[in-house]
Amino acid sequence: MAKFKPQYKRLLFIDRVIREKSFPNCNSMAKEWEVSQKTIQRDIDYLKYELDAPIGYNQARKGYFYTEENYKMPAINVSESDLFAICIAERALKQFEHTPLHSKLQSVFDRIGDSIPSSTTVDPAWIDDRIFFNPEPCAVMDPQIWEKLATALRTNKRLKISHLSPGQTGVTERLVDPYHMIYFKGEWYLSSFCHNRSSIRTFGVSRIKKADVTDESFVMPKEFSRDKMFGDRMGIIWKKESYRVSVQFTPAVAPFIKERKWHPRQVVKDHKDGSLTLSFNTIHLNEVKDWILSYGRNAKVIEPKSLIERISSDLKAAVAQYR
Repeated sequence: MAKFKPQYKRLLFIDRVIREKSFPNCNSMAKEWEVSQKTIQRDIDYLKYELDAPIGYNQARKGYFYTEENYKMPAINVSESDLFAICIAERALKQFEHTPLHSKLQSVFDRIGDSIPSSTTVDPAWIDDRIFFNPEPCAVMDPQIWEKLATALRTNKRLKISHLSPGQTGVTERLVDPYHMIYFKGEWYLSSFCHNRSSIRTFGVSRIKKADVTDESFVMPKEFSRDKMFGDRMGIIWKKESYRVSVQFTPAVAPFIKERKWHPRQVVKDHKDGSLTLSFNTIHLNEVKDWILSYGRNAKVIEPKSLIERISSDLKAAVAQYR
């Protein structure tokens, strides 16, 4: 079934829209898939005459439908055993649909689907219907700026950027050495050495309004490695000082806290009343504060004192808004 490989994704699409009972036709499907009507017609013929799909055409609705209510598209010979993982990864790609990564990675998935050998079967219907992702809201980025940042990272070239800080009306011009790009909670961030501030600064990529790659090169300092700056996975706002954080969680949320690995070197201490204390070292207090606040009264900071004070201040300000 070698000829099946290039069209298997279109067949999945056609099967899905027909099962949705929207009465699609060659014209509507060709526009959505960006192919010719003849291509869609050949796919319809393949489904009908090669896979025995019970496809009918409703003249009044001007579209196709399944004449058998419970018809299920048969398994398709498309790949070796790990194609299942590729199918799942492709669905996970949807969370990046507002970034330049999406079209590039989608193209890679298309090429994989067209080139892999036909050796095992994957049932398309249950994957399409039963496994999906609920992507978090993503910031929208300028593809041209993304490409310039990627070029500067790859070539170790300084960048001139125009950045709009949250809550500000005007942009600021910065000369930066780009160290890392990090995805965090729906946004990509550029972690870099800012020559204007002579320190590490983190910029939201969607808030960079202009970027130019200069001819100046820089050397990546060894002390600012990926593991050093982001190895504890707790955030993206980098500080030189490390903090010992201990948080006590109530019995109501303790089981959920134990289910996850929040920090690569976390220590969990269970208490007789069902609560627990989670402890770890981190350089990212800003994001830790927001994380703890998300648990409301079910989380209490034991240390450090500076974090206790910041959370207490935020909670008092929040309560004041409702008085």
